[in-house]
Parts: sequence; structure tokens; C-alpha cells
Amino acid sequence: MPRNACAAQGVAFSLLGGLLALALTACGGSAGKAGPSASGSGATSSASGTADADRIEPLAGAAPVPVLPATVTSADGRKVTVTAADRIVPLTGGLSEIVFTLGLGKNVVARDITATFAQAAKLPVVTRAHDVSAEGVLSLHPTLVLAEDTTGPAEAIRQIRDAGVPLVVVRTATSLDDVGPRIDAVAAALGVKAAGDTLRARTAQRIDAVRATIPSTADKPRVAFLYLRGTASVYLIGGRGSGADSLIAAAGGVDAGTASGLDKDFTPITSEALVKAAPDVILVMTKGLDSVGGVSGLEKVPGVAQTPAGLDHRVVAIDDGTLLNFGPRTDSVLRRLTTGIHQKAR
Repeated sequence: MPRNACAAQGVAFSLLGGLLALALTACGGSAGKAGPSASGSGATSSASGTADADRIEPLAGAAPVPVLPATVTSADGRKVTVTAADRIVPLTGGLSEIVFTLGLGKNVVARDITATFAQAAKLPVVTRAHDVSAEGVLSLHPTLVLAEDTTGPAEAIRQIRDAGVPLVVVRTATSLDDVGPRIDAVAAALGVKAAGDTLRARTAQRIDAVRATIPSTADKPRVAFLYLRGTASVYLIGGRGSGADSLIAAAGGVDAGTASGLDKDFTPITSEALVKAAPDVILVMTKGLDSVGGVSGLEKVPGVAQTPAGLDHRVVAIDDGTLLNFGPRTDSVLRRLTTGIHQKAR
């Protein structure tokens, strides 16, 4: 996804050569201390444990009734005809979020490990990001499978399609501009275009409301997004195309990785890279922060303590299940990010 968390995982897989091992730790991580809080010597903000981080808000009113069959063009160019949407398997947490928010959560029969919100908690986990099991998916007799263009392995996608199951690929989102088209694509596949239009409008309105509150200042904070999986020794810094870069810019900041010349979405962290990036604030996912032992553990990652962010203990932690989804809860992400990066060090 990344571009998003799954893209970062994809980079990590190639670095480690251990796809399954990393996938199992991707949304886990050992518990760690929370580290300094906003009342301490620095500013640490977290979206973890809040109501909107743990739950999604479906559209008001009765659930929409799918108008099917519907033929849509998948992001990989295939024409796909969907004849039923009573057994849906979304292969990423972001796609699950959209389906549930549209009001069709009762039709979802399984989830990816990245679908962390409360309404999906009791569903069986049949995929782990880039470790999709075709056998596990097919055992649930789905009538529709939703994937992203970073979902894999390709052989699993091929096996699901060869079994005759409609599988629609949705383009991975990397910026706020992708939120609306992403909602449209899922709604079209489900045959609920009217609900999709309503959700797109609601989401855009909420994002616009947050944007109206973003400080306008020439002195924009430099923010570095660090993807951390301490249990797997994976430490990456985001650059151009990470997905976090567009969120940081929208929140009134400067993506430190991109500004320092990182043209790839994710690059292994080095002391030199962090010092050159010189972030005023470090952005992380909550479970990633936990996996390195909280803020105190993060500051032991080579180079972090030498940055302005490390010296001031300025860390913004946002829930793994929402940060890079670019969906119905992105307004919440943008609000927390804006508050966190513009909060002055104490």
C-alpha cells in the first residue's frame, strides 16, 4: 500500500527476504513505553486508542441495496462483472474501511490483518498484506474480492480469478486527491453508486473543514515519516511517493525525506540520511513506535537523537489502521497530524 503501510512492507520484504515473518509482525510489535508526553520536554501526540481510530462511522440511514450486475474496469485494465455482493473479501484494511463505511459491513466475510477497526475485529484474518492466501480466500466462497494494485503475490490473485471469483483491483492511494476516486471505485464494484456519491461528498467536506484550520506560515515544520518494525529490524524513512509526504504537505509541513533528496518512497534509515533530513518532528505509526520501545527507544535508532526532533522529543504517533488509508477517516488523520506538527516543543 504505499505509497502506504503495505508498500513500506514491500520494501522491507525485499530487504529481509522474509515475506511471511515481516507480515506477521507488520501490525503487531512488542509493547513499549509511551515515552515523553506533550506535558514533558517535548510534544508527543497519538491517535491510538481514540474512538474514531478504533471504529468507523457508516453512512446514516439504512444500508444501501446493491444494484447488480455491475461491470467495472479494474485498475489493472480488466473488465469485471459483479453479480453478487453478499460475501465480500477486501484484501486490505483501507478497502475494508470503505466497504463498512458505505454500510455493507454485514456482507464482509473476512479481513486483512490491517483492518484494525472494531467492527471488523471478529472477522477471520485470511490475508496479511502481501501474503494473500488464495486457498484461504476461496474457502469462504466469496462473491466479490477487492484488491489493490500492490496486493500480492500475483499468483494468488491469478488463482482467485481462475476460480471464477470476480476480483476488482483498486488503485493504491498516495494523496488526498486519490480519496474520492478510491471511494468511487469501491462503490461502483458494489453496485451502490448513490451511497458512494454521498460518502465521497461527506469525506471531502470533512477534509476541507480540517484544511480550513491549518496554520498558514512561512516557517513550516520539517517532518520525517519513519516506518518502524523493531521486532524485524526494519527501519525506513519515507521520501517522495510514500503517501505520508502528501499528508505532511496538506497539514502545512515539509516532508523532510523528500526535501533532503529522497526520490524513492522508502529508504533504509542511516544516521547520515536522518541528519541531512533534519526533521523538526518525527511521524510514526503507533505500533511501529511500540515495536522500538516508545519514544525513548526511537531515540536510540541511529541518527534520531541528533535531529532537532530527537533533541526536542517531538514525535507524532498515529494509528496504523488509519494513517495511510486515504479513506473516510482521513480527516481525522489530517487533524491529528496538523495539531501534532504545529505544536511547539516545550
